[in-house]
Amino acid sequence: MKFDFDDSGDKPASNAPEFTVSELSGKVKSFIEGEFSYVRVRGELGRVSKPASGHIYLDLKDENAVISGVIWRGKAASLAIAPEQGLEVIATGKLTTFPGQSKYQIVIDKIEPAGQGALMALLEERKKKLAAEGLMDESVKQSLPFMPRVVGIVTSPTGAVIRDMMHGFRERFPVHVIVWPVRVQGEMAAREIAGAIAGFNKIPDQGGACLRPDVLIVARGGGSLEDLWSFNEEIVARAAAASQIPLISAVGHETDWTLLDYVADSRAPTPTKAAEWAVPKFSELVSRVADLKARHVKVISLSLQNKRMGLKSAARGLPRLVDLMGIPRQRLDGASGRLVQSLTNFTRAKRAHLQRFEGRLQPFVLNQRLARGRERLVLFSNALGQQLRRKSSSCREKLSGLSLGLRPLMVIARMERGREQLDQVGARQKRAFEGAVVRQRQQVDQLGQLMNSLSYQSVLARGFAMVRDGNGAMVRSAQGLDGGEILDVEFVDGRVLTQIQVGSTGKAGGKKGLPVKTVKSKGPKKGLKKGPNDDQGSLF
Repeated sequence: MKFDFDDSGDKPASNAPEFTVSELSGKVKSFIEGEFSYVRVRGELGRVSKPASGHIYLDLKDENAVISGVIWRGKAASLAIAPEQGLEVIATGKLTTFPGQSKYQIVIDKIEPAGQGALMALLEERKKKLAAEGLMDESVKQSLPFMPRVVGIVTSPTGAVIRDMMHGFRERFPVHVIVWPVRVQGEMAAREIAGAIAGFNKIPDQGGACLRPDVLIVARGGGSLEDLWSFNEEIVARAAAASQIPLISAVGHETDWTLLDYVADSRAPTPTKAAEWAVPKFSELVSRVADLKARHVKVISLSLQNKRMGLKSAARGLPRLVDLMGIPRQRLDGASGRLVQSLTNFTRAKRAHLQRFEGRLQPFVLNQRLARGRERLVLFSNALGQQLRRKSSSCREKLSGLSLGLRPLMVIARMERGREQLDQVGARQKRAFEGAVVRQRQQVDQLGQLMNSLSYQSVLARGFAMVRDGNGAMVRSAQGLDGGEILDVEFVDGRVLTQIQVGSTGKAGGKKGLPVKTVKSKGPKKGLKKGPNDDQGSLF
């Protein structure tokens, strides 16, 4: 064996090849990828990171070791379940190294839960979490509309589910259907389903070209637990709980239960049943309407019959119209008779009342009062003139006496003031006298108007006439007049003398229509005896 010694030191020389860091990293990478080109690793997911690039970085660990893993963006979109921290999985891929940090990692192509127990445990944990928040309470769930105008469906547009549902709508009740296409399996399925539910809720209810659905159906066909895992994602459950539109969950078969079924407003066993629940059956509606119509007509007929019978019974108990009007008619007849008698009695009472005042309203009485008023007015005028003259003489005497003892100027001033006072007193007395005269004249005029209104002349102006006999006495009746007697008839514009012609009975007034000889005259006949105050006349 040959050893080479270095002159500068005492260490022995080595024959091992020398590598650069990059060369060594490349050889390690080639060795690991060659030896472990395809591996299946079971472990618990630790840290899970999902940056904006779309790749997923995670850690697989057990009790003693940790290995880093990466899922590239193309593979992450096709994963059956979304990686979550604490989930026990089986990762399938190949080992490689990352030379930049001198560590190895597994590039994962497929990831699956480590048995049904792990997925069920995770599902149970999510279920308890949402239940604790109250998202599964029956009190927060909405009732389905009886007859929706628009139905929104969230499902895959290429599967058999949508065809079966459309067939069910056509058979039961034609309705406007809006399909929001989504993926129902894979890493991106949960986000698309949640986005579709939120998108339907954001449509404004304004009756435009895009109508807001009245009910939503989230549907998918049957499959394994891993295939239906997108509907167990928390994002889907929260979107369904926040929906303002009633939502029906129709995922898988009747035995398949997902987290969406618990938070949805209603859970249908199959998608076909969801279509049947969303809309009523047209034939059943027609039959129900016909039945309601028949019941309505029957109820109205019975009600009218009962009302008619009640009306007839009430009519038999009512009195006849003749009987109802008999008593009021008798009352009316009695009131009519009493009214005529009352009017007659009232007229007689008024006539007697006027006759009581007849003597007090004689024209000559008014003339006497008018004459006395004129006399009082003349006496008052004379007395007032004498008083004024005496007052004036007294003032002049006082002025004359004062003028003897005063100087001329003062005498003149006092005389002027005296004259002014005398003039003022005279003016006041004159005004008082004129006012008194006016008041007396007004009283006289009022008495004259009253006399004219009560005079018999006003009665004659209304078409009446006053008849006097030869002695000037007033004739009140035709009884007791003899034939050939001359009567004085006074009208409003003059007086006429007429003679009664003797009839067959020898008495005037014995027969109606006896001829009468009349003689016109402008004044009273000479030789006729005048009554008292004949110039004024009398009403009686």
